[in-house]
Amino acid sequence: MIQVYTGNGKGKTTAALGLALRAAGAGLKVYLCQFLKGRYYCELASLRKLKNIKVEQFGAACFLRRAPQKKDLDLAKKGLAAARKAINSRRYALIVLDEINVALKLGLLSLPEVLALIKKTPKKMELVLTGRSAHPAIIKIADLVSEVKEKKHYYKKGIRGRKGIEF
Repeated sequence: MIQVYTGNGKGKTTAALGLALRAAGAGLKVYLCQFLKGRYYCELASLRKLKNIKVEQFGAACFLRRAPQKKDLDLAKKGLAAARKAINSRRYALIVLDEINVALKLGLLSLPEVLALIKKTPKKMELVLTGRSAHPAIIKIADLVSEVKEKKHYYKKGIRGRKGIEF
């Protein structure tokens, strides 16, 4: 099954992490591949305590808020290769490709290579793609699409990201 969590609201990664936690609680093996993220986030401390969740990050020290550079492209390609390897291994019941939609939107990955990865995912494996601006072709082939819409956000009041809540 292919799931997509997209939209401009807060909570896409959090939803995917909730699914990963549920799967791990059921004894399933989970692989979390984070694109564009390379710094420490508090959820990593929790995930490291769970034996059946593997996390790998393929991003710079901070979430990409500048024009992509060659290093970003190289990291995204490594992330895609790692995701392909995880899918082909068939060791995982759930694979989360966190922020892959944004990596695609920024041109760090191509649509044909992401679609090929999705199409090669075994039917019994759950594949989750997160991030804003999911491509219409990905939405079309997904089995489930959840759009997280921002109605109101405290960032607009000048409140910055808080440890344990946003990171």
